[in-house]
Amino acid sequence: MVMQTEARVGVSSGHGVASSSHRLTQDQRSHIESASQLLAGGLAGAFSKTCTAPLSRLTILFQVQGMHTNAEALRKPSILHEASRILNEEGLKAFWKGNLVTIAHRLPYSSVNFYAYEHYKKFMYMVTGMETHKASISSNLFIHFVAGGLAGITAASATYPLDLVRTRLAAQTNVIYYTGIWHTLRTITTDEGILGLYKGLGTTLVGVGPSIAISFSVYESLRSYWRSTRPHDSPVMVSLACGSLSGIASSTGKLS
Repeated sequence: MVMQTEARVGVSSGHGVASSSHRLTQDQRSHIESASQLLAGGLAGAFSKTCTAPLSRLTILFQVQGMHTNAEALRKPSILHEASRILNEEGLKAFWKGNLVTIAHRLPYSSVNFYAYEHYKKFMYMVTGMETHKASISSNLFIHFVAGGLAGITAASATYPLDLVRTRLAAQTNVIYYTGIWHTLRTITTDEGILGLYKGLGTTLVGVGPSIAISFSVYESLRSYWRSTRPHDSPVMVSLACGSLSGIASSTGKLS
């Protein structure tokens, strides 16, 4: 998960113009670092999604198996059997059906999620008056949780059509109804209307909101604690460790 790192701004004496210029440089550096992290996270996410695409497609096929399979086959679902069927009937490349749109979805989703979280967090600190006062741990946790949930809902809503396209493409078996990303978007819009691109959004938001809220709040709490106890550790290592643990926490919360 890509998060914005906090720049340490040194306060030095001098003229107001020089100080303002120094702060501007630090702000620009912070934005560059954030953009770099965002790009790196998007590329890493795209690579990981490509590696796990066969498992993702198998998951989708099992979820919609009742639409394509008879009742007898449903009694004995098997990963190996379904994988063999895909390989024999559709070919090796079929394991990556819908992966291109997954990659196209990943970067804008991460971008919106990241920037929305930062803006929601700043807005909540400003509204609650904690921007200029030291907040308690529980107050910080509440703000991170709410801001994370709102960011997840915003990002999922903004990029949901691509998520729907991915699912439609991956759910196809022998009968090919959609031939690509643009064809899928045009067909859904023509046959089902614009609102057809948002079918299932409500259910998705119910899962995404709490999941991202847990992820951000756990990440921020762990990172803050780690920095206070081990200030000399590598920021990259801290981000990776905290990101991994927060991901596990959000996945566990979603399963429960």
